[in-house]
Amino acid sequence: MTGRNRERDGGEPGLLAQLRRPPGGAAGRTMLLTVFTDRTGSGVWAAACVLYFTEVEHLTAGRVGLLLGIASVAGIAGSPLAGRLAASFGSRPVLIGCHLVRAVALAAVLLCSSFAALLGLVAVTALGDRAARAMEMLFATDVAGDRRSVYRALSRTAMNAGYAAGAGLAAIGLAVGTATAYRALLLADVGSFLLSAALVAGIREPGRRGRVVAGSDRQAPDAADGPRPSPWRDGGYLRFVALDCALTVDDAILNVGLPLWLIHATGAPHALVPAFLAINTVLVVVAQLRVSARVRTARQAVRAAPLYGFAVLGCCAAAAAAHGPGPVLASVLLLASAVLVTFAELLRSVVSWELSVALAPERARPEYLGVAGMAQSTEKAAGPLLLTGAVLSTGPLGWLALGLATTVAAYAQRHFSAARLAAPGPGPAPAGLPAPSTSTSTC
Repeated sequence: MTGRNRERDGGEPGLLAQLRRPPGGAAGRTMLLTVFTDRTGSGVWAAACVLYFTEVEHLTAGRVGLLLGIASVAGIAGSPLAGRLAASFGSRPVLIGCHLVRAVALAAVLLCSSFAALLGLVAVTALGDRAARAMEMLFATDVAGDRRSVYRALSRTAMNAGYAAGAGLAAIGLAVGTATAYRALLLADVGSFLLSAALVAGIREPGRRGRVVAGSDRQAPDAADGPRPSPWRDGGYLRFVALDCALTVDDAILNVGLPLWLIHATGAPHALVPAFLAINTVLVVVAQLRVSARVRTARQAVRAAPLYGFAVLGCCAAAAAAHGPGPVLASVLLLASAVLVTFAELLRSVVSWELSVALAPERARPEYLGVAGMAQSTEKAAGPLLLTGAVLSTGPLGWLALGLATTVAAYAQRHFSAARLAAPGPGPAPAGLPAPSTSTSTC
C-alpha cells in the first residue's frame, strides 16, 4: 500500500487493505462476506416487497402499510430474544438459526393464501432480521476485540455495498414487472439467507472465557463468579438504550422525512429524491473508516455524542429553510440536509456501538447487547410515525423542534454515559479509564 492509500491520522491502512486483513482475521473476513451477502438479499427484497405485496398478493395500500408496520413492531423483540439465547448457546448457532428462520418464513410467503398467514410470516421474518443484526454485533465484538470500531466501519461499508448491489439486482426484476419476476426476487432474498447461514457455519465460535478485556489489563470474569447481571434490572443501561432510541432518528429523516418534505413542502424537483440515498451510500463508504478512526474508546465516544445532536440540528434547520425558497436554493438546502444527516449516521454508528459494549458487563454481554439492539428496532417502528405525524405536519417549526430535542438527548447521553463509565461496576473499564476495584453493580 502506498502512503496515499493509508489513513493519515495514525497510519491506519486504507479501506482495501483493512478489508483484506480485517480485525478478527479469517473469522472477521468471513463475517464481512456474510454481511454483504445478507444485505444484498435484503436490498433486493426492500426494493421489491411493496410491489410484490401489491401485484402478486393483491393487497391494498392500507394493508401493505399495516403489514410492514406490524412487522416492524414484531422486530423489536428480536434483539433481546437473540441475546438471551446467545447467553446459553453462543452467538454463532443463534445467528445460523436466525438466517434459517428468515429463509423458511420468507419462502413460505410464496404459499400464502390469507392475509393473517402473510402477516405472521412477515412478522417472523422481521423478528429474525433484528435478531440477526444483534448477533452480528455480538459476534463482531468477540472477534474484533479492541479494534471493534474499525470492524464496525468495515461492516457498514459491506452493508452499504450489499444494499446497493441488491437494489441493482432488484431493478432488473422490477423492469420485467411480472409476477414471476417478483417471485424470483423474493427467492433471491431467501437464497441470501441460506448462503449466509452456510458461511457462518464455517466460522469457529469465538472464545469468551478468560479473555483479556479490551482496554483493560484485567481478565474477563468467568460466568460462575456470581449471578449474571440482568439488563432489565439495570436502570443505567436501560436509560442508555432509551436515549439511544432518540439518537437513531437519522434513519427516518433520510428515508422518510426528507423525501416526503421535498415532495409536499418544497419547490425542489422530485427527481432529487434518489440523490439522498446516493449521497448517503457514497459518504458512508468513503468516510466511515475515517470517522471510526477518531472514536476508538468509550471516552472518545462520550465526547463525540453531542456532535450527533448538532449534525441532526443542522440537517433539520436546512430542511426547514428549504420550505420557502425557489427550486435551486431549496435543492441546495435539501442536499446539505442529506450530507449532515449522513454525518450524523456515521457518528451514531460508532458512538452507539462503542458505548453499548463498554457499558455492558463482560459476563452478561449477550443479554445486554440484545437489549441495546432494541434501539434501532424501535426507531424502525416509531421513526416514520414521528416524522409523518409530528414533524412534517407542523412544518418548519416541527423540524426545528426535532433538531433541538435530539441535541438535548445527545447531551443527556453524554452526561449519563460519562457518569456510568466513571463509577465502579461489573463491566470492563474502557480504554483511558482506570479499572474499577470493586464488582458492585452500578445502575
